[in-house]
Amino acid sequence: MSDDSRPTPSATRTGPRTAAVIPAAGRGVRLGPGAPKALRALGGTPMLIHAVRAMAASRHVSLVIVVAPPDGAGEVKSLLDAHALPERTDFLVVPGGASRQESVRLGLDALPADYDIVLVHDAARPLVPVDTVDAVIEAVREGAPAVVPALPLADTVKQVEPAAAPGEPEPVVATPERGRLRAVQTPQGFDRATLVRAHTEVTGDVTDDAGMVEQLGLTVVAVPGHEEAFKVTRPLDLVLAEAVLARRRLTDGF
Repeated sequence: MSDDSRPTPSATRTGPRTAAVIPAAGRGVRLGPGAPKALRALGGTPMLIHAVRAMAASRHVSLVIVVAPPDGAGEVKSLLDAHALPERTDFLVVPGGASRQESVRLGLDALPADYDIVLVHDAARPLVPVDTVDAVIEAVREGAPAVVPALPLADTVKQVEPAAAPGEPEPVVATPERGRLRAVQTPQGFDRATLVRAHTEVTGDVTDDAGMVEQLGLTVVAVPGHEEAFKVTRPLDLVLAEAVLARRRLTDGF
């Protein structure tokens, strides 16, 4: 496999073409020293490969663009070459930038002109089910400019006044109504023109691409997320991901 796109039989897909952008340029310091977070092994396979396969599992996704560390594009290309990936999906690796926002923009810059829907997915969410991916795509196809998968919160949330120093007590200033709050996951889905506009016009710090669309004054809609689409950020998350993967392999032959 090379970084060049492979032809994909058009007869297998109808409607707007969908591509997924996976920013994987971060170092993942919260998982400790070692390889970048996206390259950490999960069940013997790098998390990035799991994330790529999760996007490619959708019959609607015909291209996956992986945004690699600026100095690691060759390593990531070799990694994709070394693992079995769906033949019906094309793969492209591009160097990333200094921030997640810049990396997503660079992924968008590499997107061929004939793609109308874009998914942006965290490499650190390796186990998102295909039904969640498809639900996001379907909502964009139905006219939503931006879509996020999201879960209701199990815990009560408190708004606090941040402490002056780490570890000091923090005064609680409000208790938001939990029923109106959601924990947002990825992939987030977008009408391509909307996402390109957001990356052109929104220059401040953001935590996700949907937040950029919100700053344009456009509506972002939520579809049901999945508990297995959690983000692997800390060592305990990796333990949980290993358990989920082991269960899938035992019950589903995953």
